[in-house]
Amino acid sequence: MKKVVVFGGGTGLSCLLSGLKLFPMDVTTVITVSDNGSSTGVLKEELDIPAVGDVGKVLLAMANVDEDFVKLLRYRFQKEGTLRNHPVRNILLAALIDLKGSLSEATKYMCELLNVKGTVLPLSEERVDLVGERTTEGKPFFGEEAVSQNIRYIRKLTYDHDIKICRDITEKIGEADLIIFSPGSLYTSILPHLIAPEVRAALAAAEAPLMYVSNLVTQPGETDDYMVGDHVEVLNSYLQGRKIDVVIANDGAIDDNTVAKYLKTENKKIVQIDRERLGAMGCEVRSADIFDIDEAGSIRHNALDTAYQVFSYLMERK
Repeated sequence: MKKVVVFGGGTGLSCLLSGLKLFPMDVTTVITVSDNGSSTGVLKEELDIPAVGDVGKVLLAMANVDEDFVKLLRYRFQKEGTLRNHPVRNILLAALIDLKGSLSEATKYMCELLNVKGTVLPLSEERVDLVGERTTEGKPFFGEEAVSQNIRYIRKLTYDHDIKICRDITEKIGEADLIIFSPGSLYTSILPHLIAPEVRAALAAAEAPLMYVSNLVTQPGETDDYMVGDHVEVLNSYLQGRKIDVVIANDGAIDDNTVAKYLKTENKKIVQIDRERLGAMGCEVRSADIFDIDEAGSIRHNALDTAYQVFSYLMERK
């Protein structure tokens, strides 16, 4: 069975994994732990633990259990009080960190509980925060939220301290047949993996090709007016010694009304494929109709179609 390592965080990663789990692949997922927003940020601050939000989302995307159990873990408390806005999965993971001694062990237990096929690894056991170093003099931007809002003023991403990545990550990278960077927030969900020196070194030594599954729309403040090639160029600048070998991108036609709504209400544009530029960068382009419009009218990756593109690429490689 082919071995795949996926790096990411947030909704884009969860969507991709919900499709990948349907195919015969041995998937290892590595998840960022630098989030400091919403419920995750509160628990991180109050309990002095790594961010658990993205780990919880991934576990549910990979779960193979009764849907009611998944709904329970997704449930977010609504009434006023100390639990307001906390999803059950975050509370459970925070408790398991105390009981099991680490986020890795807590995640491993949740994988057994949810019958997850594959391996889920947090990037680090440590409480860590993302830092954006300014292009000009002044205090750096501290925390994922501040970084996300000030990308245009940032020249470099770092962490607030040197981190040690979780054991097994380096080994999994070395054994992989394919390494994927998932769709998601480029600067706050994907790049945080690449500012860890141990990850960069392992990727530089890996024989597996590097794949980027492109975002469908731009993210205001982070990737305004970015084309697929812009995303790949940023990833390459952090990879140091490697480059993205192949990209999966959407070429399905999204209707004009949806495009106009996104631009007017969220200031988001469709990410266009700049094939000539990508070709000049030595990046193979595999494009297909891989989007969906959900019940709320939002543009999302079609999990099955996107995962099929990944699986097809794997099967075509000798």
